[in-house]
Amino acid sequence: MGKIVIAIDGLSSCGKSTMAKSLARNIGYLYFDSGAMYRAVALFCIEEGLVNGQSIDTEKLRNRMSDINITFEADPVTKASVTLLNGRNVEKEIRSLQVSRIVSLVAALDFVRTGLIDRQREMGKAKGIVMDGRDIGTTVFPDAEMKVFVTASAEVRAQRRYDEMTARGENADYNEILHNVQERDHIDQTREVSPLRKADDALLLDNSNMTREEQKAWLMEQFNRISKKC
Repeated sequence: MGKIVIAIDGLSSCGKSTMAKSLARNIGYLYFDSGAMYRAVALFCIEEGLVNGQSIDTEKLRNRMSDINITFEADPVTKASVTLLNGRNVEKEIRSLQVSRIVSLVAALDFVRTGLIDRQREMGKAKGIVMDGRDIGTTVFPDAEMKVFVTASAEVRAQRRYDEMTARGENADYNEILHNVQERDHIDQTREVSPLRKADDALLLDNSNMTREEQKAWLMEQFNRISKKC
C-alpha cells in the first residue's frame, strides 16, 4: 500500500484543519495547513502596514513576497503543527478576527496564490501528506488520490468560530463572525483565480450535525478504502 496525497477543501470554519490534523496524526502522514499560509501573508500585510481598511496595497505586497517565508513545525509540547512566519511562531496571531477580515482578499490576489501554490506543490512531491484549504483538490493537487469537500451551514460555522475564540479568552461577537463567514464564502466562491468549488471527484462531507468522533471515523473509513487501491 503506497502513500497518497489527501486534499481536504471546503468552506471557512468547517473544521477542515482539525480533521486534517487528526487524520494525518492517525495515519502517520505529514500535515500542511494551506489556509494558514494565506493567513500568514495577511498577518504580514497587517504588521507591515500594507492594509488600509478593506484594501491591500497590492503593488507593495507583490514586491515583498520574497520577504515572506512560511514554514511548519511540530510544537515541542503538544506535537501539533504550528505555522512560522519568517521563523516566528504566529499560530495564535493568524487565527485572530483581524486576520480573518482580510485573508480572503489576500487569497484572491493572483500573484499570492501562484507563489503559495508553487510552495504547496513542492511540499507534496514525496506524497504521504494531508493538506487542507480552498483549492487543494482542484488546483494544487488535481490528481490527489483522496479528495474531500467539507461543508456546513453558515450559522453552525459561525458558532464554532465563536466558541473557539471565547475558549481562548478572546472577545467575540457572534453576529460579526457570522457576517465575516458569509462574506468570506462570497469572496472565496466568486474570485477569479482558483475559486472555491467542489472537485468533480471529491467526496462530499456535510458535518453540520456530526461530532468530531463521527467525522474522524468517516475519514478513516474513506482513507482505508482508497489507500487499499493504491
